[in-house]
Parts: sequence; structure tokens; C-alpha cells
Amino acid sequence: MESIEHLLKNTHKAASQIRRLTKDQKAQILTDLSGILLNNSAEIIAENKKDLDLMDPKDAKYDRLLLNEKRIKGLADSLIQVANLNDPTGQILTERTLDNGIKMQKISVPMGVVGAIFESRPNVTVDVASLCMMSGNACVLKGGKEANFSNQYLVSLIHKALTKNGISTEVVMLLPTDRKYLSQMLEADKYVDLIIPRGSQSLIDFVRSNSKIPTIETGAGVCHTYIEKTANLDMAAEIIINARASRPSVCNSLDCAVLDESVLEKLIPKLKAGFEKYNIEVFSDEKAFPIFKKNGFTKLQNAQPEDFGKEWLDFKISIKTVSGFNDALEHITQFSSKHSEAIITENISLAETFLQEVDAASVYHNASTRFTDGGEFGLGAEIGISTQKLHARGPFALEKLVTEKWICRGDGQVRW
Repeated sequence: MESIEHLLKNTHKAASQIRRLTKDQKAQILTDLSGILLNNSAEIIAENKKDLDLMDPKDAKYDRLLLNEKRIKGLADSLIQVANLNDPTGQILTERTLDNGIKMQKISVPMGVVGAIFESRPNVTVDVASLCMMSGNACVLKGGKEANFSNQYLVSLIHKALTKNGISTEVVMLLPTDRKYLSQMLEADKYVDLIIPRGSQSLIDFVRSNSKIPTIETGAGVCHTYIEKTANLDMAAEIIINARASRPSVCNSLDCAVLDESVLEKLIPKLKAGFEKYNIEVFSDEKAFPIFKKNGFTKLQNAQPEDFGKEWLDFKISIKTVSGFNDALEHITQFSSKHSEAIITENISLAETFLQEVDAASVYHNASTRFTDGGEFGLGAEIGISTQKLHARGPFALEKLVTEKWICRGDGQVRW
């Protein structure tokens, strides 16, 4: 098998170049890249079309793969936003002088080399590279074959920005798409300091089981919205429709609406126009099913046990009826992926209990789960949404791409 060790070794060596740059120098690379993206938007779209032509437009991943002028403009804008963020490196976290006179500082420093593994989302190529460079890290990118043309071209543009600023292009390395190289990457603990998988649950499970390198999961999003009995039902209907239909293939979209039994008769008719507009298919439990049917929902299925706890990534939604707050909490606890969960209620006390009790990276009261996003949270671009609890949780952005170092300054102290 062909080895990629030399590629990883080269990126590990080049990491020192990006680590030594000032905040302004790193920001200049991102600013230059922003302009390069805009100036080459037609070429980006052309390369992206080569990938799109190989995918069925009905595939749930098609929307994730798509790059158009609006999305390229969004990427360019996010680069400027990241460039304007505070540099997360070199921050003094703790400072003290020991009794023996040694002066101690704990400071934030880059991770080193960050390995990102992702599927069918070429925007991640730019997001990861920009966040890594701005935090003084090199990165190794392992994209999916679905986005290969897009990724190769985007990385070539990143390399232009690096070259313009006198930095080695090996600071951002794109690996071949063949899966055989993934195993080599996961075993390269000499050259890669952190692995971040972003994609399907099967990809995340594979990385977790096979990596010798510390891993931060950006997990699947099985998101719920609980409509409590005191909810404003017009608000509830709008939030459900938005959270399911605005971008169904992203991880912060709604998968299951948890409905108090007392709201079924009044809420379900309010969903009909939006569900029909977006062609949303309903997988309903037994209690809500006849009410959906009575109201003329044509895309209606009886929910099966496997339809709960499922990330649909499509214009589909599960419906679970509950008999009160505790019943709703029990269902969400059982099926949540700990990404984003919401409650719609006018009962402030219950809302606060929900926000405190539900174990998820982001929890919402009277708002759509679609806001779980680095840009929306004011963090700039993101690598993904971390659903684990160590080091980073929620939008995994610039501020978390650092670790710590103790700097100790003495004048001859020894310890026997």
C-alpha cells in the first residue's frame, strides 16, 4: 500500500511556520483568501458541478455538496469574520510566582497539526483551514470522494493565499480520497495531534474505534422540539416548520417534534400549509396519526420504533405524543444525540427546568434549533458541533483549537 507518511511528516514540519506568525500576518492570509474565493467563484462552481453531476439530486447529501454564488460569498465573508476575531494563542491563563522565585505562566498555544475527516461538504475545507491557520495550526484534510473536484480546487486557492504570504503550502494538506489512507492517518500519532471527524455516525464510529490520536467528535444531530401544553401554537408551528424545512440536510435541523397530547387538535392543522409547501413526510405515533389523517396530511406514515432517534437529513419528521413534561424529558433523554434540543412553552419555570435538565450541547426556549452554528453564535466559522464533553462542546470554533503550556522562568533554582 502506498504510504502517506511523507505528506504527514511534511505538514508536521511546516506547522512551525504558521505557529510563528503574528495575529495580523495570519489575518492577512485569510483576507487574501477571501478575495481569491470571490475572484474565482465561477471556477469553484464549475468544479463543484463536476461533483454534483455524479450525485443523484434526490440524495440528502446533494444540498450539502452544493456550492453557489451565495454560499461562496458566505465563505468569503466568514473568512473576514474569523480574521477579525481575537487570536486564541498566547493568552495568559494563569500567572504566579512560586516561593522559590520561579515565575510561572500558563498560556494558550496551538494544537500543532489538526486532522479533519469529513464527507460531501466542500465548505468544510475552507472553514477548517481558516480556523486552523488563524489559531496557528497546520491541518490535514481528508474529504470524501463525493466532493473531490471541489476540495482539490478550493485547496489550490488556499495554497495561492499561503504562497502569496510566503508560507509553505504544506501547512494545509489535502489527502487522497481513497479510504485506505484513512487508517494510515488515524495511526500517525507522530505527526498529527488531534483528529476531528465530521460526517455520518458510521464515519464517527469508525474513527472513534480506530484512532490512536485524541479525537473530538462532531456528532450526528438527532434534534427534538417539545411543544408544551402552554405553548403559543402559532409560534410552535412556525418553529417546527423552520427547523425541519429551512435546510433539512444539516445537523441542527429538527428530526422529532414531541407534542403534548393536549395540543394535538389545535396544533396539527397549523402545520399543514407549511408541511405541504415543503413536501414534508410525517412519521407519526398512534395517538397523533388519526389527527394528521383527519386534517388531510397525505404524506403520512405510521412511525416504527426505528423512526425515533433517527437523523433524517431530509424532508421527513417523526411525531411523538407525550402526556406531560416528565414524559417529554424521558423521550428526549432516551433518543437525543446531545446536539440541540428545544422547548416551546409560556411556562418560564418549566422552561428553566428544561434548559438545566436536558443534556445537550445547545438547549433552546422558544427558538429553532437551527441556530446551533458557529457563525450564529458569533464564533466565526466552525469545524463542527461537538456533542462530547471534554475540551469542546457545541460549535467547535477558533477558541477551542488551542491547548495549554506552562512557561517557567527562573534564575538558577534546583530541586533535590
